[in-house]
Amino acid sequence: MYERMLNKTEEPTIAEMTAYCGENGGFFTSLNEWLSQTFATEQKVVFPYGNQYGWGIAHRLKQKLVCNVFAENNGFTVMVRLSDKQFDSVYGQLHPYTREYIDTKYPCGDGGWIHYRVACKENFDDIQKLLTVKCSLSAQRSMVKSNEVS
Repeated sequence: MYERMLNKTEEPTIAEMTAYCGENGGFFTSLNEWLSQTFATEQKVVFPYGNQYGWGIAHRLKQKLVCNVFAENNGFTVMVRLSDKQFDSVYGQLHPYTREYIDTKYPCGDGGWIHYRVACKENFDDIQKLLTVKCSLSAQRSMVKSNEVS
């Protein structure tokens, strides 16, 4: 685990989180803005899951969690759950670094969780591919549910 923002008593601003990410602060900002603009996710600064995870930004579609983006010293980690089918749909398009995360994911139901460390442009591109798969399916489900209600 990389050095995270663990002082639970002081909620950081997004600008402070970005600065903490150091040389990868631009990617941190770009990813959060991309999720909000492309998929209309709601962002919220959170300190979830106990003391070792630290401060991050939760992205949600409706009430459903898309991912958490945890600020770290000179980088950040995206925690996301996908189904095996979702992972498989982009697996061949991903770099070996990313495939290793998928190969060693924490199993959950028909898929699993990855804690994906972003430290360069290749990592950034790959996490965008994974989150596109995640958000596209979530958006489709939301639309189906709202159509069923209509």
